[in-house]
Amino acid sequence: MSERVQRDRPWLMRTYAGHSTASDSNALYRRNLAKGQTGLSVAFDLPTQTGYDSDHILARGEVGRVGVPVGHVGDMRTLFDGIPLEQTNTSMTINATAMWLLALYQVVAEEQGADIAKLTGTTQNDIVKEYLSRGTHVFPPGPSVRLITDMIAYTVGNIPKWNPINICSYHLQEAGATPVQEIAYAMCTAISVLDAVRDSGQVPAERMGDVVARISFFVNAGVRFVEEMCKMRAFARLWEKVTLERYGVTDPKQRRFRYGVQVNSLGLTEAQPENNVQRIVLEMLAVTLSKDARARAVQLPAWNEALGLPRPWDQQWSLRIQQVLAYESDLLEYGDIFNGSEVIEAKTAALLAGAEAEIAKVLEMGGVIPAVESGYLKSNLVASHASRRARIESGEDKIVGVNCFDTTEPSPLTADLDTAIMVVDPASEQSVLAALEAWRGQRDEAAAQQALAELKTVAGTEANLMPATLACARAGVTTGEWSFALREVFGEYRAPTGVGGAPVAVAAEPGGELEQVRAAVAATAAELGAGKLRLLVGKPGLDGHSNGAEQIAVRARDAGFEVVYQGIRLTPEQIVSAAVAEDVHCVGLSILSGAHGELVPDVLKRLRRAGVEDVPVIVGGIIPAADGEALKAAGVAAVFTPKDFGITTIIGRIVDEIRLANKLQPWTSAPTAATN
Repeated sequence: MSERVQRDRPWLMRTYAGHSTASDSNALYRRNLAKGQTGLSVAFDLPTQTGYDSDHILARGEVGRVGVPVGHVGDMRTLFDGIPLEQTNTSMTINATAMWLLALYQVVAEEQGADIAKLTGTTQNDIVKEYLSRGTHVFPPGPSVRLITDMIAYTVGNIPKWNPINICSYHLQEAGATPVQEIAYAMCTAISVLDAVRDSGQVPAERMGDVVARISFFVNAGVRFVEEMCKMRAFARLWEKVTLERYGVTDPKQRRFRYGVQVNSLGLTEAQPENNVQRIVLEMLAVTLSKDARARAVQLPAWNEALGLPRPWDQQWSLRIQQVLAYESDLLEYGDIFNGSEVIEAKTAALLAGAEAEIAKVLEMGGVIPAVESGYLKSNLVASHASRRARIESGEDKIVGVNCFDTTEPSPLTADLDTAIMVVDPASEQSVLAALEAWRGQRDEAAAQQALAELKTVAGTEANLMPATLACARAGVTTGEWSFALREVFGEYRAPTGVGGAPVAVAAEPGGELEQVRAAVAATAAELGAGKLRLLVGKPGLDGHSNGAEQIAVRARDAGFEVVYQGIRLTPEQIVSAAVAEDVHCVGLSILSGAHGELVPDVLKRLRRAGVEDVPVIVGGIIPAADGEALKAAGVAAVFTPKDFGITTIIGRIVDEIRLANKLQPWTSAPTAATN
């Protein structure tokens, strides 16, 4: 019998999960761990991520939708009930409120009797990418960097096995970043953070190696898996170089590039969603095949995420994909199988050279924070995303089942769309609100207010904010109270949208679709006696995923619309006020969080109350078919979902809806249509 080969230890296997309530999510975590998951990845709902209590006006419809609501230490106790934190590796996707959630986690671990020095896990805590892509930022860049710096200094001294920041390029790719931009902008963020820690004086110079050793990365892996694998090899080489040359870290173990990955959700399709399974597998190979650049932790989306919220069974399927590769294949029995490949080496070197050139450009601007504040980074991402969308629309980039090979047999997976995804029970939001009110009623109010007052005092100094935050957690302070106390001192921040500076992505070629739509826009404006058609693009609620809204805004601008786009995080009241003040011809709402059922009808009611009857409302986002029909029945003119990949076609539909609302002849049958 042949001798068994020694196998490498598999990567951490996680599923990004959390929904409805802390108790529901706790049950889900226990089931996932029982199925062989080796780490937890906590998804928090948008109010928790953006520092609002569940009963805030902006939280309406968002509670428990895209993650678990955690309003105070009691919720955190429930979330991890029966899960020994000293033995659990927990990743928390949390950024603006990362310090607060880590404090809650530490307090619960202490209550369990854990030695906090043994806690392992990660807080994402990368605010730069929030300004550029996800939109869950709260505070301006300066105070945000301070919060990150304070957390790093605290964890290095007190929770030494914890990763206090996960430099996150994942969402940069979702926002349009090329591989070169993804590497460059993530590395610029890491440089900014490390410089801030070094310059703060909170960590002795001789311990910078310990800081570098706890910096991890969270990346995206798309379906172009050869290029993605080379991207990871380039990332690892660049990190080695930066940490050695810029920070003088000589220990190779401390300079090791450590990263976790969630493979690309952006590339998952609503059309023929069964194809998403092979996409997920190929994307996973990009970050596992090359041993020298292998991920330390992997979490995979589910096949039906473009349709809605995955069910536990869908998440199990994604976990099993990882387990089959790790335990049934021979991948972990070999060294790096790509060493010596001329093709891999050449591609890696090209990506590395491109990234270093872009890093130099950003550093010349003063670093990543000035590049954010100037709008340079956001405009680049919007432009890259627009170019990618244009390639898909033209067919240059082929998406199977979407713009090619789109004939299909009926799918048993989606035969009943209402049961193909999980739906959050609307009643769970009311239970969260009732529990929050009860929590406030039974806590020591004087202790809570004293802790908040001390937090504000410390925020006005240069002292580390983590001890005051821990005191707030122990006193029963809520997420919104902690966040608003710091808002009073630091202020809030609205990041540049990048729409105004984005170049034209699609040329209006003679006879082409964009030229025809531009003619329709101009003619309709003339018939209505308006200088230009005006489109309001609105992001109601707390959903910060603005990529789709930005692309609609840019293409509408290129088609001749005057676009009103104020960015993310608006109440229905603010959207309607803007629509009335700007006298727009159409209101477009973008929602990906699942809150459309609450927020869209509210916008419709407020428009009617304002006497606006002839302005069509269109909606785009991840909206199940049944919900789409309900929205139309409520008065929405059109609903667009990820299957509607032709942005110029969508703009044309908007023109049609404006004409219909104003009782004009449909453009397609207008007498001048043939000559325009």
